[in-house]
Amino acid sequence: MLAPQAKLDDVPGFSIHNAEVDYDDDVDGGKRSKKKSGGFQAMGLSAPVLKGILKMGYKIPTPIQRKTIPLIMDGRDVVAMAKTGSGKTGCFLIPLFEKLKQREAKAGGGARALILSPTRELAIQTFKFIKQLGRFMDFKTILVLGGDSMDSQFAAVHSLPDIIVATPGRFLHLCVEMDLKLNSVQYCVLDEADRLFEMGFGEQLTDTLKRLPEARQMVLFSATLPKMMVDFATAGLCQPVLIRLDVESKIPETLDLKYIYCRPAERYATLLVLLRDVIPRKAQTVIFAGTQHHVELISLMLTKAGIPNSHVYSALDASARKINTARFTMRKVNVLVVTDIAARGLDIPTLDYVVNLHFPGKPKLFIHRVGRCARAGRSGTAYSIFSNDDIAHLIDLHMFLNRPLDTANRRIFGTTPPESQETEHQLVEEYVRHVDLATIYRVSNNAYKQYIVTRPAASASSNKRAKMFKIDELGILEDFERKVEEEIPPKGKKVKKSKPMSVKEHAKASLEDGESEQKSTTNSAAVDPDAFRNDFLARMKNYRPQATIFELNPKTKARELLAMTHKREKDELKIEKHKRKLVELEEEEHARELEKRSTQADDGALDGSSKRKKKGNTRDDEHFISYQAKDAADEDGYAIDTFARQANSAELSVVADTADGQRMNRQLQKWDRKKKKMVNVENPKAGKIRTEHGVWIPASYKTGRYDKWKDRTKLDEKLMAQQAQQSDSEGEDGAKPAAIQQKNYPNTHWGRHNAKADLRKLRDMDLKTPEQIIKKRLDKETKLNREKAAHLRNIQRKKNALKRRKKVKK
Repeated sequence: MLAPQAKLDDVPGFSIHNAEVDYDDDVDGGKRSKKKSGGFQAMGLSAPVLKGILKMGYKIPTPIQRKTIPLIMDGRDVVAMAKTGSGKTGCFLIPLFEKLKQREAKAGGGARALILSPTRELAIQTFKFIKQLGRFMDFKTILVLGGDSMDSQFAAVHSLPDIIVATPGRFLHLCVEMDLKLNSVQYCVLDEADRLFEMGFGEQLTDTLKRLPEARQMVLFSATLPKMMVDFATAGLCQPVLIRLDVESKIPETLDLKYIYCRPAERYATLLVLLRDVIPRKAQTVIFAGTQHHVELISLMLTKAGIPNSHVYSALDASARKINTARFTMRKVNVLVVTDIAARGLDIPTLDYVVNLHFPGKPKLFIHRVGRCARAGRSGTAYSIFSNDDIAHLIDLHMFLNRPLDTANRRIFGTTPPESQETEHQLVEEYVRHVDLATIYRVSNNAYKQYIVTRPAASASSNKRAKMFKIDELGILEDFERKVEEEIPPKGKKVKKSKPMSVKEHAKASLEDGESEQKSTTNSAAVDPDAFRNDFLARMKNYRPQATIFELNPKTKARELLAMTHKREKDELKIEKHKRKLVELEEEEHARELEKRSTQADDGALDGSSKRKKKGNTRDDEHFISYQAKDAADEDGYAIDTFARQANSAELSVVADTADGQRMNRQLQKWDRKKKKMVNVENPKAGKIRTEHGVWIPASYKTGRYDKWKDRTKLDEKLMAQQAQQSDSEGEDGAKPAAIQQKNYPNTHWGRHNAKADLRKLRDMDLKTPEQIIKKRLDKETKLNREKAAHLRNIQRKKNALKRRKKVKK
């Protein structure tokens, strides 16, 4: 048998501390050690709740619990951002138990707490944890999940539960079928709220919220804060409090950012060079890809290249996702390929490297990716592979981080060595021709086009500056050069013994070596190979021939040559003007660089040195109208820090990793023939919900299954009898109505049989109309006649059998 402590290791909600706690209620006369302050004892919890917490072995609350539990117990609406495994389940369950106090099961009542989870697994986990944590409280909790029997869920709702744990789709279906008003709900929790909205449950949540009373308390827990969730919280919550804990708001100082340029076709080759030549094999590395198709392709490609890895994306099965993540965290593999959505709840403190294979569309998303590295004072490196499509987003990122974009700095910007790049590119081409990768490679290319279209566009100023980005100045990144230097053997290395040489041969060889060494030193001193190569490539790229292809005709009277000559004479002024403009731009850039150097020199001089005079203010203050009010800064400083302001700074919308999800992010538009432009259209799926079979139906669609179930179970008659009995007891005793006694049957064959038998007894005890009595008598008479006829047939069969036996004996 496992110890109780070992069984609860997988239960979410708290960090378990192995502490010896006396759980007995009897107080002994011996000395007892004083409990440390700051634990659950200092929160003012009731005895049953505290006893359940201590019984599970929990002693000290986690940081998110310290911040959220007091606010929720005060009755505030809370939006908390916390990672998976940070103890968020306990954050909303402990205040829930304190708010409900004890079980209430009155006729006409209903559930007082509602917990909505995005998946079946998470809902089942929460249900189990409620049972374990609330073992000393007699709360009735039910579980409403999609795919289960609706008849059993109808019966469970009629058992008057205190807490409902449900998935949004099935719960709304149940509300529509049963016409539930949910007027008694006091406390509502949305667990993993960002996943609820990203999985398309926004319509169900809005409809469910309309059924709740206005005085309810709402609590939302999330890992990120999408825009849809911000709008929902602003509209549906009453003055909510935003709590941010362990959220990446800036890049750690110990994290090095490095950028590698490559052509789009050589992206995978660049990744292979990086993993083989720069990143150590034992270092933990996370690779971020744009879509799930790229994740599958990269995983197969790395496997063929001999690099063990695992992969995770949103559409992957939950158990497979858990297994692949565990392989990486347990260091069975050191490379994990993920998408942004799948990596949201991933928390690996010992992460060493992050690689952005596809550049993110938003600077906040970049911080969200690389912020997983270099935590808790550790150092780390983030490599970002970019091409021509990503230069504008790269400039946007540096403007957001307020960092200079110095392409000449080879410690930050650079390319891969061309020899290694070419070798790996040939290997990638061979991998792609393989039957396993050919289809995935074609699909991933189409997915990349969709990713580029749906990615948020860069700012207009960054797009202008991207045209001036000098790719020719990029050299080889220093990280690759260090690796090459390490592979070159040192000069003092011993050489193998050769055959003995004569004195003349030895002198001749020494003279030749001296001459060759002198030549190599003069050549190396004269020309740097790397600089010569870069200069040669730059000249090749910038070369523009004076003659066009039409002027290469050797015949002087050719039609093409005459046409180009005439065009040159006609556009001569424009050509000269364009050349002059290019020269002026170069001179302005050169002057700007000189001015920048001079200002730096002036800044470094002493205070008494003369400084450049600034230009005077040429603005007419009398007639100038500013974009902002004069006291805008003062008003901003005096303003209250509201939820909307905090949420705008924390907002992060993660792009979906599937094609359908990316299309949903784009605003639906159509061509208006009258207006001659594209106009926004309403979403055709608005007001509809998706069933378990994947069919979109109106949210108010009703099948009538609940009415049929009521007819089968005669529920209305029983409820009327109970209410009449309750009113009689109120009139006689003048006391409060007694609680309805509910009998729990086990989920076995005999349990179901006993439940049906008891229902039949209750049905027979009810008052019947004359028609029902006549029908029952006729059914009874028919049954008796049938049994009598069967009895006579059996007697006749036995007589015939006896006659046959007698004949055989004779």
